[in-house]
Amino acid sequence: MPPSLPATANIISDKAGLKNAFSFDLGAACSGFLFGLQTAAAYIETGRYKKVILVGADKMSSITDYSDRTTCTLFGDAAGAVLVEPTYDDVGVMDHILRTDGSGRKFLHIKAGGSVRPASHETVEAKEHFIYQEGQSVFKFAVSNMADVAAEIMEKNNLKSEDIAWLVPHQANLRIIDATGRRMGLPPEKVMINIENYGNTTAATIPLVLWEHESKLKKGDKLILAAFGGGFTWGSIYLIWAYDPK
Repeated sequence: MPPSLPATANIISDKAGLKNAFSFDLGAACSGFLFGLQTAAAYIETGRYKKVILVGADKMSSITDYSDRTTCTLFGDAAGAVLVEPTYDDVGVMDHILRTDGSGRKFLHIKAGGSVRPASHETVEAKEHFIYQEGQSVFKFAVSNMADVAAEIMEKNNLKSEDIAWLVPHQANLRIIDATGRRMGLPPEKVMINIENYGNTTAATIPLVLWEHESKLKKGDKLILAAFGGGFTWGSIYLIWAYDPK
């Protein structure tokens, strides 16, 4: 793909008045927030950086074909931001598992606009700049991999279902969310869901659903964040919540 100039992160930095910072875009589709959160945590863990702002944002309406009923009902536009900083308490990002399988790229992608197939009259007329998805194939991969990686990080950290306060899943599909919760042995009331309000806002779903449930969280709560995205990308993060409700 050709680069997006300027990077969205540069625009955010300018509008937020961040003069003494560097910024960059990170793309991992619906898993972008998890990939970004681990990247932010790694910068903090080096000891060289004290504050990192992570923004998960996508404007899916700009690449959605509203004559395609198989995809246009799924997506929404949103953004969410978090501040990551060091702590001496036993809280924050504890562990992560992140995965990529590029062979899945053909099932969920945009056909044109990159260096292989640049924009032309033909690609525009063929509607090849909209998101394309083979729903059944994506669902099959997502329902297994997102559930598997959530269970894997629990096993890796010797966590049982009763130890987990919340599953914080990517809001792609209710059946995928339900399957992940069942695999972890969690009751529905321990699963954060807001897909009925916003649809799939891709990289923004996890910070958005955390923001809506923030008042229910307390310091020390053990959370499992899980996501699956185009590419294919997927992963999970084990996080201990760092503060009590205001």
